[in-house]
Amino acid sequence: MSERIPAKIVEIAAPQRFTPPPKPLSAVTPTVYTKRFTGRFRDLRRLGGAALFLLFFGTLWLNWNGRQAVLWDLPERKFYIFGATFWPQDLILLSALLIIAAFGLFFITVLAGRIWCGYTCPQSVFTWVFMWAEQVTEGDRNQRMKLDKAPLSANKVLRKGAKHGIWLLVSLVTAITFVGYFTPVRPLVSDLFSFQLDLESSFWVAFFAAATYANAGWLREQVCIHMCPYSRFQSVMFDKDTLVISYDAARGESRGARKKEADPKALGLGDCIDCQQCVQVCPTGIDIRDGLQIACIGCAACVDACDTVMDKMGYARGLVAYTSERALEGGRTHLLRPRLVGYAAVLVAMIGAFVWALEARPLINLDVARDRGLFRENAAGEIENIYNLKLINKTQQPQRYHLSLADASGYRLQGVPELSLAPGEIRDFAVSVASLAQSSAGGSVPLHFEVSDGHEQIDAASTFVSPRR
Repeated sequence: MSERIPAKIVEIAAPQRFTPPPKPLSAVTPTVYTKRFTGRFRDLRRLGGAALFLLFFGTLWLNWNGRQAVLWDLPERKFYIFGATFWPQDLILLSALLIIAAFGLFFITVLAGRIWCGYTCPQSVFTWVFMWAEQVTEGDRNQRMKLDKAPLSANKVLRKGAKHGIWLLVSLVTAITFVGYFTPVRPLVSDLFSFQLDLESSFWVAFFAAATYANAGWLREQVCIHMCPYSRFQSVMFDKDTLVISYDAARGESRGARKKEADPKALGLGDCIDCQQCVQVCPTGIDIRDGLQIACIGCAACVDACDTVMDKMGYARGLVAYTSERALEGGRTHLLRPRLVGYAAVLVAMIGAFVWALEARPLINLDVARDRGLFRENAAGEIENIYNLKLINKTQQPQRYHLSLADASGYRLQGVPELSLAPGEIRDFAVSVASLAQSSAGGSVPLHFEVSDGHEQIDAASTFVSPRR
């Protein structure tokens, strides 16, 4: 008799994918506490920031010929930049200037990575100012960490209040300055402190103050990491010779603590003592020893911190430094290379074309629109067309203009041929052009108006309509 092994059918459930619990927000984006440091790159960044602040906060207080030197007067559609006045017709120059700035950014990125972000980007510059306010009011890194963990007290409220007070003051001054480039700043400040500021100006001052306060005070590195598009496409412009901040792993590993007088080779260690100083000074909270990262803004804070430690240990500087991938592999960095030379050539050509266009732009503008009526016959038997003209004096001096018809035999301009315009004045006026009926070929004939100030002459095209004979 055969024996059977008893079997039991067991239904196996489909495997379920394990989903880890969501991390708290503090674990995803921990607060970055930066430490004070000194160094040559910090001094260079402060010098550059001071120059930018002087340019931004000081320029709009300059006067030029009785008006604000730099003013984008949107209601009047006039843009004053010292001795030059620009009109909406000149906005093509602004587009060209933005394209030049983009190519300049491409050039500097190929040459030295995100040096723009670390030294001149407004987000970075104002973030350093706000971090300085933290250090002044709350102390250095460890003191701020202890203060945040401490229970609520009078000392904590006082220090936090002083910090946010400085933040709000800087934000308000920044907002007033920015809005002051679009509306005269002196009346703006006077109306603000006398509580007579209009609703529109109040809104924009409050908006830009809130934007500065939020971006530089709260968001900080999150703007650089998650919101700035430049961090996303910078890598496509890098090559093996681009100067970026890098950690020399061949020299630094294996890292580990040791006494100053100890021989690292005898201990089997590299030059990195794993002091974490490069991490503690980083405004985005990264560890540069993990390699080039999207969050690195190229500010060189880690370079200054590491050089300070190397000096104390008696080691050579440059464990963390501006270097290239080729140099880290033992090669030699090539400064002149096709991509960089190409960007430089295009940049120089565009700047030259921009300067030429700026110098060659006409300072007279004439627009001609023929009246909706087709034509009419006057008492002398002539056919007349009515034209509405708009003449703009783009200079900052009063001008006298002469209006005429270009190569218009058989046609006669009827109206005021001489006009005087004040600086920046726009004059709308009507003229008529008459043609003898018997000499007119009929139909639509091209017609050109000319206006001259004795030095410059421009023309505007239109048409003359008459009945066919």
